[in-house]
Amino acid sequence: MDDLHRAADYSPSAALTYEPLKRGLTQVFTGGGKGKTSAGIGTAVRASGRGYRVYIVYFMNRAYDSGEQEVLHRLPGVKWAAFGPGLVRHPESPSPEVKEKASQALAEARRAMLSGDWDVIILDEINIVTGWGWLDAADVVHLIKDRPENVELVLTGRLAPQAVIDSADLVTEMVKVKHPYDRGIPARRGIEY
Repeated sequence: MDDLHRAADYSPSAALTYEPLKRGLTQVFTGGGKGKTSAGIGTAVRASGRGYRVYIVYFMNRAYDSGEQEVLHRLPGVKWAAFGPGLVRHPESPSPEVKEKASQALAEARRAMLSGDWDVIILDEINIVTGWGWLDAADVVHLIKDRPENVELVLTGRLAPQAVIDSADLVTEMVKVKHPYDRGIPARRGIEY
């Protein structure tokens, strides 16, 4: 029987037997290229498929019609919370309310990480809000240092501060070679969001 037939006969229930994560690491996906959130969501899908409990904190996005949020609630063991302010016209000079939402998201990430309820914590767009100065990089590094041994921590977003990069176990920089935005093609539903 070839791989195609074996894949069709696969029973996903066998993969959902929970075993605690023995050793977690800190991953950072950053850079100007596309794929940072996609890498984080891919980690969530893979972890869910192995029975891990996954919590995602959105730092920029609100609860809205995004493809990943539409499906994430259907995955076993995956929950998410959105604290994002939505579109911010001048991110380098945010309002106090915008900075407060970032602080609330960081506090929720810390709470979830230390709760013992989750194996994988994904902090979507934390790097960019830190790079813009909405959060202090030292507070994010402190979060990384406080990560329990059995928790995987994933941080996504452009502009990851050097201190965050230095504190991580795995860092991948997405490099933009070419992007449709440069030709005026807007974000497409189901592909970019």
